[in-house]
Amino acid sequence: MEQTASYRCAYCGEENQTFVDSSAGWRQVYTEDCQVCCRPNVLTVKISRKTLRPSIEADVE
Repeated sequence: MEQTASYRCAYCGEENQTFVDSSAGWRQVYTEDCQVCCRPNVLTVKISRKTLRPSIEADVE
């Protein structure tokens, strides 16, 4: 199941929207470029087993 979630860019602080594919596992790590400053963010996505809602932490590459 795919859903959207937001995160703040680790470089510029702007909010970004991304798609999260919950079928890829409860914890996922991947790199995605900021939609504003185009710098790479390492995203750690954790999906709650109770609510199935994702939470995202962004870090510099």
